[in-house]
Amino acid sequence: MNRQTKKWFDACYHSLLTSPLSHWLETLPAQLREWDSSAKHGDFDKWCRLIEKLPEITPESVDIKTGVTVNNSAVSDYQQAQIQGLLKQFMPWRKGPYSVHGVDIDTEWRSDWKWDRVLPHISDLSGRTVLDVGCGSGYHMWRMLGEGASRVIGIDPTQLFFIQFQAIQRFIQAENIHFLPLGIEQMQPLDAFDTVFSMGVMYHRKDPIAFLNQLKHQLRQGGELILETLVVEGDSTTVLMAGERYAQMRNVWFLPSVEALTVWLERVGFENIRIADVNVTSIEEQRATEWMRSQSLKDFLDPKDISRTVEGYPAPTRAVIVATRK
Repeated sequence: MNRQTKKWFDACYHSLLTSPLSHWLETLPAQLREWDSSAKHGDFDKWCRLIEKLPEITPESVDIKTGVTVNNSAVSDYQQAQIQGLLKQFMPWRKGPYSVHGVDIDTEWRSDWKWDRVLPHISDLSGRTVLDVGCGSGYHMWRMLGEGASRVIGIDPTQLFFIQFQAIQRFIQAENIHFLPLGIEQMQPLDAFDTVFSMGVMYHRKDPIAFLNQLKHQLRQGGELILETLVVEGDSTTVLMAGERYAQMRNVWFLPSVEALTVWLERVGFENIRIADVNVTSIEEQRATEWMRSQSLKDFLDPKDISRTVEGYPAPTRAVIVATRK
């Protein structure tokens, strides 16, 4: 395990020692050693070295309440150019945006728009222990911490997202926020989190019922799930199983109606199920930028009818459901 990853994981272990998650330490270190011995992205070690080259700047102000912004008025033009050049080595940046000492990372997704739609419908996060499943680069994790969560853990197996999070953390230097490069299927049932978020993951799972059970068993009884996924119109029996691709994505499996998703949640042991938001994804919310230069949503929609994907399916509509574990 290289020096950087050991430091990151050790900080997480130290945080967990005095938390309701301390029993996780019986298995987590072995899991992360196994991860470390597995095949890495060809650029992983280079990315770690690049993070060490980012200037160490004590933040003068940090805002994770209204966005994710860190500033120090003493940062020089040279340092700003250095930060921008190094952070661009971690492209594509998909979830954000971030502002780091005057460098604005205009990500593919306006994840702040989603957060603003979701926040009014969830329980107060003050003092809560929170898990973000499929956390991407960690944008929403910062916003959870900004809402007063006492501890935020994100999991996502994508190594570039792990590195992007660590790059932002180098500047913000926050405690009690940690990213673990794991998938939900590697998580033991912890039954301990007060709140679990999973936004943009379920439609990638071949077995959505097993996935919902996995989410449930990370929550304590009475804990809250915030689930966002692609949905289609229909009744309690409506589920779309896409063909080889959906909006050019290969790994999309089941798109239920909101009513069907409600039935699934009830069947696996959730109650107090309510719809927080249903939103057709716009090409203003998901688009190519200087920080994500490949194709984006507008390329995946029928140019003659943007209410359909290029494959002829309904265009992406995302629902956010909030539910309580019985």
